[in-house]
Amino acid sequence: MLKAFDRIDMQATTERAVALARTTLQIESDAIVALHARLATDDSVGRAVAMLLQCKGRVVVSGIGKSGHIARKIAATLASTGTPALFVHPAEAAHGDLGMVTSDDAFIAISYSGESSELMAIMPVVKRMGGVLISMTGKPNSSLAQLADVHLDISVEKEACPLNLAPTASTTVTLALGDAIAVALLDLRGFKEEDFARSHPGGALGRRLLTHVHDVMRSGERVPKVPVDASLLQALEEMTKKGMGMTAVVDADNRPVGVFTDGDLRRMFERVQDFTQVAIRDVMHAQPRSIAPERLAVDAVAVMEQFRINQMLVVDADGKLVGALHIHDLTQAKVI
Repeated sequence: MLKAFDRIDMQATTERAVALARTTLQIESDAIVALHARLATDDSVGRAVAMLLQCKGRVVVSGIGKSGHIARKIAATLASTGTPALFVHPAEAAHGDLGMVTSDDAFIAISYSGESSELMAIMPVVKRMGGVLISMTGKPNSSLAQLADVHLDISVEKEACPLNLAPTASTTVTLALGDAIAVALLDLRGFKEEDFARSHPGGALGRRLLTHVHDVMRSGERVPKVPVDASLLQALEEMTKKGMGMTAVVDADNRPVGVFTDGDLRRMFERVQDFTQVAIRDVMHAQPRSIAPERLAVDAVAVMEQFRINQMLVVDADGKLVGALHIHDLTQAKVI
């Protein structure tokens, strides 16, 4: 017995699927374009952003069903871009979670119909608290819109759903408007890349912007170094012992005056016969590349890439050697 999909005309199915996908994307993009045009004559978003900037507490975002999923994402975006926010489920709010909301908070209620019974059940309490209430609905004359201090119009001409029932274009518009508000707040708060990294410490950006040289450098006895009057053999012994493929050469005050690497050693084989007679000062590279311990680790990566080196010395404000950095240290720390 053939299964249903065995009898499908794959070519016709593929063509139909692509046509429907293109239609869906067109309807949703048209809805966003229409929202964009509305904002040219509607200052409600500007007023909402101004209120959110003045909010002393958090931004509480709520909705149910598909609107609830969008509300949760908007809250997450706000929180990660410098605006403290959380999602509260309206049904749970009616059974105790409304205790999370204070009079210092701003409340964003999302319902396309503006008549969601779960949201409307908690609106009297939210209003009595005295905080800012912002509604996002597709019906400017709805109950929720009328209660709000600011109403944001998320209406669409039609849903992408062929039945015009499943929230599709409307949820896309809501999500896009939420992103627009978050970006506006981000900019007006002066939110920087470093601030974003602090709220994303587990991500690649967090590692790049929160990891400093002193977090990954080798220090103390792990730093290879020899005095400026050392012999080449002493330097080679230190390099072998510390396993960094190089050694710093320091003066009496522990300030680096040079560096000697494995590469330098390989090149010496072509011109030196007796290594026992060579002083390190005669074969070292003077004025070695260095970096301060408080600099970002990504800055060290940039220097290493620019000068095509694998190791770098770390010196403090007085020019004294305090550490050493190998490209492998940066790789292990996932800075690169």
